[in-house]
Amino acid sequence: MGIPVVIRQATLVDVEGIVEVHTQARTAYYIAGGLSADDLADPAQTQTQQRYDGWARALQSPDRVVKCATQDGKVVGILSMGRPNSPTIDARTVGQLYQIHVIPSHWGNGIGARLHTSFVDYLTDSFLPTGLLEVWERNTRAQSFYSKLGWKPDGERRPGPDGSDYVFLRLAAPAAR
Repeated sequence: MGIPVVIRQATLVDVEGIVEVHTQARTAYYIAGGLSADDLADPAQTQTQQRYDGWARALQSPDRVVKCATQDGKVVGILSMGRPNSPTIDARTVGQLYQIHVIPSHWGNGIGARLHTSFVDYLTDSFLPTGLLEVWERNTRAQSFYSKLGWKPDGERRPGPDGSDYVFLRLAAPAAR
């Protein structure tokens, strides 16, 4: 029996671990999608500081919910969710899944699915019938993951890196509890 994974509300103490998970997962899926390590390189470390600042803001925002998956005290997965980013989307009926990231060494262990369940619980508890997310079209691993969980493309897109778009997916949430 392995070390248990705990899903909990993230705090500012977790920011460094959150940034590490985000950076490793992002690097893995962009490289798998055809970007080179040079395309992702950041010699000045400005992206790391921007990520740190962004996650700290998210943790303090009343419009965001950030959870982390920890194992033996180490952050191994993260979930960020809340109101839709677009002002044209009705926040009374849609909750947005901004990000699920799992450290690549822990892929395939069910952590992403457990974080996703926390998002579905958020929708249900908030009486939101629809989930929205965007995923890079070359991130076929994520698209397969979300498809298995019932997400469907809604036809919307926005430009992404290397001439590939981010595609928008929607999920019909279970009835509110």
